[in-house]
Amino acid sequence: MGSGLQPERARHVAIIMDGNGRWAKKRALPRAVGHQRGVEAVRRLVRSLAGTGLECLTLYAFSSENWKRPDEEVDDLMNLMRRFIKSDLPEFIENKVKLKIIGDWQSLAPDIVAMLEDALAQTADGTQTLAVALNYGGQHEIARAAAKAAAQAAADGGEISIETIAAHLDTADLPPLDLLIRTSGEVRLSNFLLWQAAYAEMLFVDTLWPDFEPAHLARALDDFARRERRYGGR
Repeated sequence: MGSGLQPERARHVAIIMDGNGRWAKKRALPRAVGHQRGVEAVRRLVRSLAGTGLECLTLYAFSSENWKRPDEEVDDLMNLMRRFIKSDLPEFIENKVKLKIIGDWQSLAPDIVAMLEDALAQTADGTQTLAVALNYGGQHEIARAAAKAAAQAAADGGEISIETIAAHLDTADLPPLDLLIRTSGEVRLSNFLLWQAAYAEMLFVDTLWPDFEPAHLARALDDFARRERRYGGR
């Protein structure tokens, strides 16, 4: 680094997990198989968290726009979620992974909400956070946070500011976002962590999500450490 600054360690990484459908299409397989392989990629990554030094990994699992997909695909995704929670919760607890859910997840099916609430309670003492965005949209999150900040300002006579809005975001208790990765070669944010990404580093990779390995994350973290973050300065 030209300035002589020490490499910065990433505390919080977020990933837009894109490419399940294209992975399946390339292999003439149903999209559901691509989603299943995508869950396996999540599992591999979560198992590798202890060796990354990360405090938080945030994954974009289901956006508020994903409801527009065919009913059969949405049902497949919801059933995958149910199976993943049931099968992996004991491993989360054993590996001290703390689960956090962001987005309007409480409007999901009642049985999924109950499973998530149980998982949140059972993993509350974890030391590394896995934040999962479910029924999430960045614009909606900002609107909700701004409305809460306005109500707070009206109640206590304060001002609506960057700080008061940030305090009401779903991620308010997480470290600032350092690095946002998107797989599959697409170069857009897709309404994900729009506020949080204001000064995050970005990395867009061609790898389809089911092929994403812990080694890819390790290389991304090495790349991040070589970047000089300026936050609008010189």
